[in-house]
Amino acid sequence: MVAHQNKNTSPNLENIIGKAKLEKKISGFQFTEGPIWIPEGFLLFSDIPADTIYKYEPGLQTEIFLKPSGHSNGLTLDQQGRLLKCEHDRRVTRLEKDGTTNELAEYYEGKRLNSPNDIVVKTDDTIYFTDPTFGLPNRTEGKELDFCGVFRVETNGTITLLDKSIELPNGLAFSPDERLLYVDDSSSGHVYVFDVSGGGLLENKRLFADVSGLDGRGGDGMKVDVDGNLFVTGPEGVSVFSSDGLMYGVLECPEKPSNLAWGDDDFRTLYITARTSVYCIRVLTGGTSLIPDFTPSPVF
Repeated sequence: MVAHQNKNTSPNLENIIGKAKLEKKISGFQFTEGPIWIPEGFLLFSDIPADTIYKYEPGLQTEIFLKPSGHSNGLTLDQQGRLLKCEHDRRVTRLEKDGTTNELAEYYEGKRLNSPNDIVVKTDDTIYFTDPTFGLPNRTEGKELDFCGVFRVETNGTITLLDKSIELPNGLAFSPDERLLYVDDSSSGHVYVFDVSGGGLLENKRLFADVSGLDGRGGDGMKVDVDGNLFVTGPEGVSVFSSDGLMYGVLECPEKPSNLAWGDDDFRTLYITARTSVYCIRVLTGGTSLIPDFTPSPVF
């Protein structure tokens, strides 16, 4: 509800959000996560403990979209508009147009994934996802991999480990030109940035920002706007950084935020999942549809 600027930096958060105020849209959930705007005009989001994906359409009653959801967390769309899910049931899946589910990733080199968390798709339809241990009992029970990784799934189904140096990789987002990939570490509070090679691999890891809070915990989900500014949910709210790492400020939220999505017809509304609720705020910049040349279809 209050946007405050870091006193040690010159950019002003009002240049991003103007005079807009944060609004609570819906509430009463267990743990909201993974929001994604469906261009036909509604938001989908996960409630992880409820094993449910909900559908929120402004002006209408919120309804169940999918249950069970595999205890889904992060959600996104591929270039064909199909819903991709990171599931705490230890796999990445795709919801097909006919309503069936297709498994995209569950094992790496014969070992089960930990608990896929967040997910993004490049314009070439390759999938990138993070795999920390948040969904495992006690975060360790049943763990088969000896690391937490950032992975890529190619269109032919090949699964590639891109990085295993981050203790608890969580949110991730591409720069608008897809030459950079941001990944945050929920353990340290550090946000890292990688160069994306021509072959889609990650190179030249370096520290981009620190969003650790007083409780020592770090960031969660993140999104990039059309100007390349990075929005990161964390202990203190939504931290906003310019593409060169300068901090605009922190958008405070009544509940600890988990993730973000650009939405509404112009993609200038920032939807924020935060514990029991979903909030939103209009911004001056905004994002874009995840589907190029989008044409509405009756699927969703």
